[in-house]
Amino acid sequence: MKVNQGKINSNEKEITYTHIENGSPAVCFMFSGAGYTYEKPLFYYSTMIMLQTQYDVVHIHYSYDQDIFKHPLVDIKKVIVNDINPVITEVLQNHEYQETVFLGKSLGTIPIINGIMKSERFMNSKMILLTPLLKFDSIFEGLLSSHHSVHIIIGEKDHHYIPGKIQMIETKTNISMDKVPYANHSLDSEPLNTSRSITMLEGVMKRMEEFLKI
Repeated sequence: MKVNQGKINSNEKEITYTHIENGSPAVCFMFSGAGYTYEKPLFYYSTMIMLQTQYDVVHIHYSYDQDIFKHPLVDIKKVIVNDINPVITEVLQNHEYQETVFLGKSLGTIPIINGIMKSERFMNSKMILLTPLLKFDSIFEGLLSSHHSVHIIIGEKDHHYIPGKIQMIETKTNISMDKVPYANHSLDSEPLNTSRSITMLEGVMKRMEEFLKI
């Protein structure tokens, strides 16, 4: 296994990324949340699942503060897409991958749903969405209009868990939904319970692995 650090200067901005190579014909690009970074449990174990399932992994290291949410969603998407696209392009130009998977958490689901899923280039890619921001209508509508193979993981105590929207998304045959009881936006137990949080995380990872093998 090789771990390479990459760097791209784009739009007067430096974006770094970590490329973990298994020698695999498939790759998973990961997009972190605003404060939920790659060393935290969901990404740490998602990365492990990917490597175990024979995917290479790319972590893209962008950074935004919470003020980004003061902007319209279309502007947020534009900022993130402008940061991630050069990395995706460079990795795919330098490696002959036959399959791509995109995994994002919270803020990181915005460029997947409102950007990547609208690209013909990635029509056959799988999408894994951790705690997508369903309060935003364009995120919800993007999921309803999608034809990709999508796996959504969301906690029933997440403030973005909106039962009416969840029910409509569940009617989509291309989308699998992992609704986690007692889980908040970080997919931790609410009220706080360490052993339950660990058990929930184990279940989430098992179902993610099953989705990848379909």
